[in-house]
Amino acid sequence: MKAVREKSGFICDMDGVIYHGDALLPKALEFVNWLEAEKKDYLFLTNNSQRSREELHQKLRRLGIEVDAMRFYTAALATASFLANQCPNGSAYVIGDAGLTNALYQAGFSMNDVDPDYVVVGETSSYSFEKVSHAINLVLAGARLVGTNPDLVLPMGHKRYPGCGSLIAPIELATGRQAYFMGKPNPLMIRHALRCLACTREETVFIGDSMETDIIAGINSEVDTALVLSGTTAKEDLDLYSYRPRYVLNSVGDILD
Repeated sequence: MKAVREKSGFICDMDGVIYHGDALLPKALEFVNWLEAEKKDYLFLTNNSQRSREELHQKLRRLGIEVDAMRFYTAALATASFLANQCPNGSAYVIGDAGLTNALYQAGFSMNDVDPDYVVVGETSSYSFEKVSHAINLVLAGARLVGTNPDLVLPMGHKRYPGCGSLIAPIELATGRQAYFMGKPNPLMIRHALRCLACTREETVFIGDSMETDIIAGINSEVDTALVLSGTTAKEDLDLYSYRPRYVLNSVGDILD
């Protein structure tokens, strides 16, 4: 663990690493306190596009962890940054919640349900047949299809909900167009996160609980990876993959021991 503790930058997934749903994981508070005490540069990363930085800040506060709102980076922010670079001052038809629409507004995008440059889909509880039908016709008319992340399932504690990959699938199938996904495992999201830190990739470690999103994204970004077994991946699952994390931890508490 000495090599991990000596890193200057820490990028941490949230669900499965810091908490499960609305329950803080053991040693998570001590780990965040250690990051602060050691003056580490750190960022919490999530594929979930529903919540804004401030909402994530409030969630951790309710769980007993106090960190600045700028310590959070979401797939919504990564998607907005990517689209603003691709099409400055563009427009989008959005199927998603406030975390996504606010990120797009802040990046200079306008909402457009007539002739948008993009149809953008993220996690949402306001999914409907009418919205999907409208999105299909906009894509067929020329709008480009973008998803915040390819996750098929959105875990919340012990429950499972449709992720962005599931919500965007009917649009892909009906139009014959493949969506571009910005969130993990796309290494661009990790590179965007690195720009928020004052560290190089060699000085940074990415901590996550999923081999299929977190670890492969870190490997493709050439950042050292640490898999924690406190989330979706069990130790016996490692043999199912042809790639390996640099470190395997029971939880973030191992870094402190």
